[in-house]
Amino acid sequence: MSVRLYHKEVLDNGIRVVTEEIPFVKSASLGIWVDVGSRDESEDEAGLSHFVEHMLFKGTSRRTAAQIAQEMDGLGGDLNAFTSRESTAFYAKVVDEHLSQTVSLLADLFRHSVFSPVEIEREKRVILEEIKMVEDDPEDLIHDLHTANVWSGNPIGRPILGKVSVIRSVTHRKIVDYIDRKYRPEQIVISVAGRFHRTALLKQIDRLFRTFGIKDSRWRRAEPAGTAALRRIPQTNGRLFIRRKRLEQTHLCLGFPGLPLTHGDRYGIYALNTLLGGGMSSRLFQEIREKRGLVYSIYSQFAGFKDTGMLTVYAAASPKMVRQVINVTMRVIRMARERHIRQDELARAVDQLKGNILLSLESTNSRMSRLAKDELYFGRSFTLEETLGEINKISKRQVQRLCDLLLDPRKLSLTVLGPVPADIRPFQSLLSNGRIDG
Repeated sequence: MSVRLYHKEVLDNGIRVVTEEIPFVKSASLGIWVDVGSRDESEDEAGLSHFVEHMLFKGTSRRTAAQIAQEMDGLGGDLNAFTSRESTAFYAKVVDEHLSQTVSLLADLFRHSVFSPVEIEREKRVILEEIKMVEDDPEDLIHDLHTANVWSGNPIGRPILGKVSVIRSVTHRKIVDYIDRKYRPEQIVISVAGRFHRTALLKQIDRLFRTFGIKDSRWRRAEPAGTAALRRIPQTNGRLFIRRKRLEQTHLCLGFPGLPLTHGDRYGIYALNTLLGGGMSSRLFQEIREKRGLVYSIYSQFAGFKDTGMLTVYAAASPKMVRQVINVTMRVIRMARERHIRQDELARAVDQLKGNILLSLESTNSRMSRLAKDELYFGRSFTLEETLGEINKISKRQVQRLCDLLLDPRKLSLTVLGPVPADIRPFQSLLSNGRIDG
């Protein structure tokens, strides 16, 4: 068994620090992860998590936005951030000798951003353009529409970028108030992977973050229940949603209930997704693209969250081919439920999962992200041996059981974007009998 240089520390204020030393590399990746995402927003806050992510790069009491960019470029590193439905992350990757300076830079962004009204107004325009970009990208747009279709009425179903009306109304006070209530020390994980001196790194992190949430007046009004307690488990809706739009192709999402990311069968659903539509050898790719040439793009994906999940098939096809694409897709799904999973395709799926994990170990960014996600979702880190052991336990019986449980046509939801005939009864028939009539 390999020796793993993993450690977890908890600062006095509750911030968790997880590290993994990799002495044979020359880089280090650092991330500050907050257990707050778009599903934690109220209706009149829709998009604030993402707006905050943008604003942390727009100047602090010590650095202007230009100085932040120049400093990071001068280090030869990569500085970035993202917002998801359940978390917000600010991260950087640099050569190991510049890690200390990078820690100081990220701490400054996280603790001393000023949220200048001038920068807020400028960033409103940027984010409104980002929303327009999604509208112009059918593949991005349909996934937003599909999530809203499946989880209608729950914040997890709203687009991460938010609502135009909310973005236009953002003010300095609104941002600071949102951070006051949402960014609690116990919601924060600092993750580091790569080459570094752990003792020196922990001393620096402790010095820069130990008073967070204690002495800062801006953090005194945090919600006592914590963000996670405010989340509502979404009701999964099996229904049809159609948005007509002038496009060359019709875009489709067929969705089934998934599993929470922490579920004991999570590796089984990873394997099911892989053999269904997760690669070029998958059933959907081979049957619909390779054998019939009906589409250029078709795949399945699993989206897992703390309390729910969704398994989705995406395809884009010529409008005249849509009916056939849907019927063949449902036939593939029905065959997966009715026939036993073949041992050879399961073995390929297992090998693909293991290969993806092993290849990700060569990236300090991937390792840093893995550390943080394990801590946020499980409160612990899994060794490579544990993970590979769980993947090796995947069985035909387990995957077949998940097929029967999840791929139920009665639980299907369908989202359609693009050219659609006026008569939508054939689409409605899919939800009642598992195929397109006519």
